[in-house]
Amino acid sequence: MSDKPVVFDEDNPEWTDEDFARARPASELPPRVAAAFRGPGRPSGSGKRAVSIRLDEDVLEKFRATGPGWQSRINEVLKRAQV
Repeated sequence: MSDKPVVFDEDNPEWTDEDFARARPASELPPRVAAAFRGPGRPSGSGKRAVSIRLDEDVLEKFRATGPGWQSRINEVLKRAQV
């Protein structure tokens, strides 16, 4: 967080007690709106876990060149290669 003081003006007014009383939890947002506020990463329950792996530069470049979803394609290749 910044050490700078928060500046309130007409574009960013300080909340009143009435504003807090009208506020609703994010869990009540429509799913499409809530999705816009989610942080990066996979949804919970996806069964995948973030790991760090070192790959040869040429292998990485080839997968990245295939466009979005390249990490999932690496996952599929690794699944097929399971011993």
